Amino acid sequence: MFLFLVVALAVVVAAVTLAVVGGGDSAPLPEAAPERLRDTLPPDRPVSRADVDGLRFPLAARGYRMADVDDALGRLGAELAERDDRIAGLESALAGARAAAARVSMDKPAPHHEDEQP
Repeated sequence: MFLFLVVALAVVVAAVTLAVVGGGDSAPLPEAAPERLRDTLPPDRPVSRADVDGLRFPLAARGYRMADVDDALGRLGAELAERDDRIAGLESALAGARAAAARVSMDKPAPHHEDEQP
């Protein structure tokens, strides 16, 4: 009985090996192309939170492809720096507008009502 199980196991292993590697007239399994990052970050508008949440990196032999991750992080860093510059410019413009409004309100005389009786 034991010999029968060993032979049956050997036959099953051989059949699976031939099916995977290929044998006879059938060709072996085709080479799988390595996964590449499909850049889901939009090129025509700023990156949104939903874009970052939807970003998925393909797995490589030891984790993620460093080049894909570096490219995505570089783009995100550049866009964040651009937004920081834009925010700083807008805050500066707002402070200037507030200062100008304060000067105008100080230079403007208070309205004098002649109809008022003391």
